[in-house]
Amino acid sequence: MPTMAWTWIILSLVLLAYIQVQWKSKTKKKKLPPGPRGFPIFGNLHMLGEFPHQDLHQLAQKHGPIMHLRLGMVPTIVVSSPQAAKLFLKTHDLVFASRPLNEAAKHISYEQKSLAFAPYGSYWRNIRKMCTLELLSNLKINSFKSMRKEELDILIKFIQEAAHEHVAVDLSAKVSSHSADMSCRLVFGKKYMDKEFDERGFKSVIQEGMQLTATPNFGDYIPYVAPLDLQGLNQRMKAVSKIFDAFLEKIIDEHVQSKDENKTKDFVDVMLSFMGSEDSEYRIERPNIEAIILDMLTASMDSSATAIDWMLTELIRHPRIMKKVQKELENVVGLERMVDESDLDSLEYLDMVVKETMRLHPVAPLLIPHESLEDCTINDYHIPQDMTLSLSHLGLGEEAVQECMQLGLTVVRLVLAQLVHCFDWELPNDMLPTELDMTEEFGLTTPRAKHLLAIPTYRLHK
Repeated sequence: MPTMAWTWIILSLVLLAYIQVQWKSKTKKKKLPPGPRGFPIFGNLHMLGEFPHQDLHQLAQKHGPIMHLRLGMVPTIVVSSPQAAKLFLKTHDLVFASRPLNEAAKHISYEQKSLAFAPYGSYWRNIRKMCTLELLSNLKINSFKSMRKEELDILIKFIQEAAHEHVAVDLSAKVSSHSADMSCRLVFGKKYMDKEFDERGFKSVIQEGMQLTATPNFGDYIPYVAPLDLQGLNQRMKAVSKIFDAFLEKIIDEHVQSKDENKTKDFVDVMLSFMGSEDSEYRIERPNIEAIILDMLTASMDSSATAIDWMLTELIRHPRIMKKVQKELENVVGLERMVDESDLDSLEYLDMVVKETMRLHPVAPLLIPHESLEDCTINDYHIPQDMTLSLSHLGLGEEAVQECMQLGLTVVRLVLAQLVHCFDWELPNDMLPTELDMTEEFGLTTPRAKHLLAIPTYRLHK
């Protein structure tokens, strides 16, 4: 038996080497983008550490904004400049419109049924149109204005009480909770308590799912070892997926059983109206709805909270900039009232702070990979079919700000403006601003590794 096992291992390695030689022979006459040399089978995987986005950024400094890597058996192009990103995602957008299949797409995304992971085609176009019309359009965003104000008032009231007691507030936790509540009302039509989701809590499970999705999985890069689940990621993803299933099934059942005809239709109601319909080319069933709901939750919840957390951190670290933002708010809004959404367009300095912080701390440092549907040539480089495309936000600058948070940018600016306008902030235990820990965690988003704690002092006259 051991002899037979070793025979199969040797034959597999020979086959892999043959495939690699054949692939190189087909492409050697065509100019691939530059990149570092890798090892057989493993390619350049050894070059990616705890923070893959930072490692790729460093490699791009040496090899250029269009770089070729081989991650295991997966040939990959890494793009890290605004000009190069436009070539791939605008000039040749249809070539790179699809997504590669990976283990996260199977387990977390219901076999690629979500908007984020679905391959390019009529299904993806249909659900993208539906999400845009029913959740992401300017009309829909404006219709939730009163809800945003209600939730922000709740947050400000909590911090006012902390200011009265002169106690520190866990800003990371409170902003995350605020973002989760708004996301639930946006998608489900109402808020849910953490324990209604899972004993670990709503935000904790969502964040674990996002972290698992972003973690490099050996099975994606060396498919032959995928069944072995060497890192235990697939088992964890299946466990998280069961929690998502149970909660989302409960949400759908509540909406199906609702008899309130006067209730304002939320996003789940709209999606249920398409379920089982024969009018569209694809049937929309429960797994499709659950996948898209999960997409909308993670997109609106974690990205906004992460961005606000980093912005508050940078302002507290730079008191001079904080004072300039507060001075602008005093001039535009005054100290007699809180900030209104209508004030945001007049807050030019605040807008610059938002953009600069998102450049320094991209919310999503690595976008979900794309995949080439056919051969193409970009900047005289040959890009073969089935090539994985990875975009690094660390090199995209202001383009990253414009692309990544269309839905959440209004929320981010409003929450940040309100927290800075209503309160002065000081660090607890006589900590200096320069002593703040700026370590980040890697995932689909990159939050602070340690929560931001600060003591508020109320500034307004009313």
